[in-house]
Amino acid sequence: MRKVVLLLTAGVFAFGMAGCATAPKQNSEVNGLKNQISTLEDQLRARDEEITTLKDELNRAPQAQGVAAAETCVKQSAKSIQTALNNAGYYNGPIDGRIGKQTRDGIKEFQKANNLKVDGRVGSKTWAVLKAYLEKKVK
Repeated sequence: MRKVVLLLTAGVFAFGMAGCATAPKQNSEVNGLKNQISTLEDQLRARDEEITTLKDELNRAPQAQGVAAAETCVKQSAKSIQTALNNAGYYNGPIDGRIGKQTRDGIKEFQKANNLKVDGRVGSKTWAVLKAYLEKKVK
C-alpha cells in the first residue's frame, strides 16, 4: 500500500511539474496574442478616425463650392436640350433624345450667341440660360 501511495504521489508531483513547465510558454503566447490584438485595435481606431475625417471633408466640399456645384450635378435629358434649342431657334432636327452632330452644333451656336464657353456641352451655365426656352418659342 505504501508503494502505491508513493507511486501516486510521485505521479502527481511529476504531472504537476510538467504542467508548470508549459505555463510560461502558454503565458508568453497569450501575451503575444494580446499585443497583436492591441496593435490591431490601434490600427482600427486610426482607420476609423481617417474615415471620419474624409466623410467630414466630403460633406464640406459641396458647401465650399456653393450652388454651382449642385447645379453641375443635374443632368438634363437630350430631349429637353433639343426642345430648348429648337424653341430658341438653334436646332431644326428631330427631337429624338440623341445628342449627335446636329445637336452639338446647335449647342455651340447657342453658346456663342449667349457669350458662353463654346464647347458643345450643356453644363450648368449653358443650361441656366437654355432652360428658359423649354416652354417658350422665339419667333
